[in-house]
Amino acid sequence: MSPTSSLHGVLLVLLAAVLWGTTGTAQSFAPDGMSAFWVGAWRLVMAGCFFVLLGRLLGGRNTPQGPLNWSRMLLCALCMVTYNLAFFAGLLHTGVGLGTAVALGSSPVWAGLLQALLQRRWPAALWWLGTAIGVIGGFVMTLGKGADMEGSLTGLLLCLLAGLSYGAYAVINQPLVLQAGVWRVNAWVFGSAALLAVPVAALLAGAPQASAQGWAVVTYLGVIATGVAYLLFSMGLRTVSAATSVALSKFEPITAFILSILVVGEAPTWLAVCGLALVLFGLWLVVHSEMRQNRQR
Repeated sequence: MSPTSSLHGVLLVLLAAVLWGTTGTAQSFAPDGMSAFWVGAWRLVMAGCFFVLLGRLLGGRNTPQGPLNWSRMLLCALCMVTYNLAFFAGLLHTGVGLGTAVALGSSPVWAGLLQALLQRRWPAALWWLGTAIGVIGGFVMTLGKGADMEGSLTGLLLCLLAGLSYGAYAVINQPLVLQAGVWRVNAWVFGSAALLAVPVAALLAGAPQASAQGWAVVTYLGVIATGVAYLLFSMGLRTVSAATSVALSKFEPITAFILSILVVGEAPTWLAVCGLALVLFGLWLVVHSEMRQNRQR
């Protein structure tokens, strides 16, 4: 694998993280009565439809024709459902700031451990150092924004489960997209995840509340912040390790931080800016480690 292809994959994952970073700002425009569980379910539905339509447009072009591992695919779908439900449920118990920091901070750690266990690829020491610095930076950013750092044990465990589910999704999904193609795998993964998430959302939140504004928000979240974002992420997985791809998702809170200043009008504190610098430095170390390992291979 050439350094150029690895760098291309890194840029794709970073673009995906930028789109994920718009999620919080987009959700701020959702109607007050719209359940977070239904937001999570409908975005999976929209993403599944996006990948199905993308497959129709491409007509199988540039798609590997290898067999789809159905057990892995269903496990990916279960990870995606668990991530959505555990993340939103965890935020209810911990608050957005702390919950997001725990979920995003733990996900690369889980991914690194799972990659070592399942793929026999232990990330380098430099990768772990960069990941640790990035995680610390994420918590410093959260502190700098004045978020409440006290959360219940239940909420923290749910956010850790969300991080585990996201890390597992990346590690399990990587061989799938290499074997059966990006849009084909994701069409099945997100379609299956939607079928699982909708009845769960109905059980936990009752009937969905529909409005034009709510549907606009859900459509953006499902098509752009989920469909296009995971398309880019999965394309990046073809040339970048799963652990590094998950670690690079730490660029998501950076995007959210910038949007909170430009769109919401929040004034950044010096502590938040220090956290931002730590996250950027940690990401640089992670990318440097990935490129160095690829050159050695």
